[in-house]
Amino acid sequence: MKIDADDFRVAEGAAVNLRKWPTRVAPICQTDEQYDDLLRAHVRALSEQQEMLYASDRYAILLIFQGMDAAGKDGAVAHVMSGVNPQGCQVFSFKHPSPTELQHDFLWRCTRDLPARGRIGIFNRSYYEEVLIVRVHPEILQGEGLPDSGPDQHAIWHERYRSVLDLERHLYHNGTRTVKVFLHLSKEEQRKRFIARIDEPDKNWKLSVADVQERKFWKQYTKAYEKCLSATSTKHAPWYVVPADDKRTARLLVSQILLETFKALKLNYPKTSAARRRELRALRKHLAR
Repeated sequence: MKIDADDFRVAEGAAVNLRKWPTRVAPICQTDEQYDDLLRAHVRALSEQQEMLYASDRYAILLIFQGMDAAGKDGAVAHVMSGVNPQGCQVFSFKHPSPTELQHDFLWRCTRDLPARGRIGIFNRSYYEEVLIVRVHPEILQGEGLPDSGPDQHAIWHERYRSVLDLERHLYHNGTRTVKVFLHLSKEEQRKRFIARIDEPDKNWKLSVADVQERKFWKQYTKAYEKCLSATSTKHAPWYVVPADDKRTARLLVSQILLETFKALKLNYPKTSAARRRELRALRKHLAR
């Protein structure tokens, strides 16, 4: 299977119906060896691109992962970014807001951790939780200290979409390229992965009662994701719906999406000026004594 990231990209303004987006596609690789070789090639290419990103110091990459529990967010980060210099890449996970975070606007806790120029920032969940889990469980809003004069519950999601779009547009114009990946997992595959976490003692810690209870809200989460993807996928900060039932295929798709993002930047190492070359020749002459 040829990888074309555009096949999984949500067009700006498109109305998303997740039933029409697959959770599984034909395997990209037919054997373990082919998978290992292709993933290594992607990881090597990402490492080279990250080095140029750091050297040029003009752009930053923000990679956002969203998805249902057990969709493979941690695994995608671990495998796809395995060859990237840790000094140039940081991963942040966002779970329930702390009391301090609840004292601020809903974007605050994530914007503190945005990547600097020359670096890759990865958000495992993000500010999008505020239009996903909070939309499914609107009672959470009661603990967020919103002013009484603020938007009503029917309008708040559109206001938050607008805030997110404004942020991502601002980031784009200041050099940050935002790539958003929704790992599209089927309910049946999630059930299998939850059972595996129970059956394998080393994975018991990854499953909680709350994870299983949230399955009751699958339809509500699907609708929340559809509205979110439809409202916030743009040309400068696109969403990609990556089929996640096959972890290997998902990882290869994520790495390809990231590589194509880098390719669009047309990165190069900084050119050496004539004055800098003279300085380097002098340094070499000194070191050669």
